[in-house]
Amino acid sequence: MATKNIQDASETDGLTCSVAHYGSTDSNSEVDHHDLHGNHHGNSHGNPQFPTVMAGHWVGAEQEEEALRRKLKYFFMSPCDKYHAKGRKPFKLGLQLLKIIIVTVQLVLFGLSNQVVVNFKEENTMTFKHLFLKDYDESSDESFAVYTQNDVYDHIFYAVEQYLALPETTVGRYAYVYDVGVNGSALSLCQQYYKKGHIDPSNDTFIIDPRVITDCIGVNPLSEPSGPLGNSYKNFTLKFNKLINVTIAFQLKAINIQTIINNEIPDCYTFYIMIVLDNKAHSGKLKIKLENKASIKECKDPSVSGHAENYTRVAFDAAVALVCLLSLVLCGRSILRGIMLQQEFVHFFKETLDCKVCLADRLEFINGWYILLVISDILTIIGSIIKIGIDSKTVSSYDLCSILLGTSTLLVWVGVIRYLTFFQKYNILIVTLRAAFPNVIRFCCCVAVIYLGYCFCGWIVLGPYHVKFRSLSMVSECLFSLINGDDMFVTFSGMQQSSPLVWVFSQVYLYTFISLFIYMVLSLFIALITGAYETIKHQTQEPIHITDLHAFVAECTDAPSSGKFRGLETSPCSFFCCCDRTTTYEDGLLVN
Repeated sequence: MATKNIQDASETDGLTCSVAHYGSTDSNSEVDHHDLHGNHHGNSHGNPQFPTVMAGHWVGAEQEEEALRRKLKYFFMSPCDKYHAKGRKPFKLGLQLLKIIIVTVQLVLFGLSNQVVVNFKEENTMTFKHLFLKDYDESSDESFAVYTQNDVYDHIFYAVEQYLALPETTVGRYAYVYDVGVNGSALSLCQQYYKKGHIDPSNDTFIIDPRVITDCIGVNPLSEPSGPLGNSYKNFTLKFNKLINVTIAFQLKAINIQTIINNEIPDCYTFYIMIVLDNKAHSGKLKIKLENKASIKECKDPSVSGHAENYTRVAFDAAVALVCLLSLVLCGRSILRGIMLQQEFVHFFKETLDCKVCLADRLEFINGWYILLVISDILTIIGSIIKIGIDSKTVSSYDLCSILLGTSTLLVWVGVIRYLTFFQKYNILIVTLRAAFPNVIRFCCCVAVIYLGYCFCGWIVLGPYHVKFRSLSMVSECLFSLINGDDMFVTFSGMQQSSPLVWVFSQVYLYTFISLFIYMVLSLFIALITGAYETIKHQTQEPIHITDLHAFVAECTDAPSSGKFRGLETSPCSFFCCCDRTTTYEDGLLVN
């Protein structure tokens, strides 16, 4: 009855003991494998869950079965147990820890550099608003507008005059960009209007041809700033009765010399500035906004006194990419070996035991942590290549690089959790999340239907009367804030009371949403997690189902330090064989 005793002992381990603990067998519990195997043969009919080898099999088949058990046990060992099993230092574990450090350092360095770029763009945008927008006030940025025709002309002429007089007025150092506007000019002043438009509110009639016509004139700054400024742009006449918008577009160049602080060569910027006077609503309010986009490129013949070319960051980024490439190769090798061991295990069960392996046992060989590391390595390698291009001033894809490096660093730090799974008290978090995940997903799908219903209803009913319900994205943000108890009073007080019916509806809408989602949905959500935790916590008191794979591996009672794992044969050679140091079937990168 040795097999039954082993299975009962395995049942008391619980879900908190992950599959990786197959190799963590204490040496005191080691029993003779041949005695266990003989008892197992004698009770093959009493244990239908795990078929055994018939007693008449060859001795070679028994040795093959025993060797397979050791391979499986070694495969599911932790790095510490593998070290005791074969005496190898877990250098690949050290590689992952090194990768965590250097990837984080790379992200911090890129963040500091990116912060300088972002600050320079934002400060220049604010400078342009104060230079080219008449009577601009930062507090009224979103609502900056004019209401009379004279004010429209004043703002247009003011912006053009400020542009022409820029070298004499601005504190910063800017340069014009020529031949970028209409007719080879530096500045383009354009208006868009309907081809035909006649509106007569007194008779409630209108005639509109929706085809859009664009009229533009070009303005060039003087080559000699001290000369008289031309005023041809002042003859530009606007067609207010059918006007859609007025745009003033031009480009300016600047150099960000503050990057010298970070020991970097200064960047050269080209700012694409567009001032838009929006009249498409024809509501009497003409909104004014300034849009600024920037492109970065390498300056021509940079010269900084006492500063030589510094390729330290480029070398560091290259080193990070190489480390991640090595990690990618090792993780890919581990995944491939897991698949090969899975095939060997399935083949053994089919040929020797004449039974099929269930899907759950097959998935045990696919390590999700390795897949996470592979994705992280790929993102880091691509991000490092882009960062090298940024450091060498050949590309300026800061946003794409930040997304790649940020996501890869997130995945790397999430992967730290896998080390905590070796400790039973910490492993309970992972096991609880894994047990509760299916129910949580199903619950979220049901809740999402109700949530979307409230979003659509709030947008269409409360949108005209509340600023937080003007768009679907704003409605979703507002409702999500309400679920977390944020901005409740502001949401209630912000509701306009111009329509009593809508106001009453808004009260019913908000009270029912808050009551339903805070008192019921969140409580049920927490109950799902708590229920899974309690189940995991008390599951050792109840018998659990032992799969064929678990039972098969549990029959190998050799301790990692027994020395019996040092002679394992490797599987058929693959393109990763060059990375082998000894004839080991599975040399896992980290832990399972």
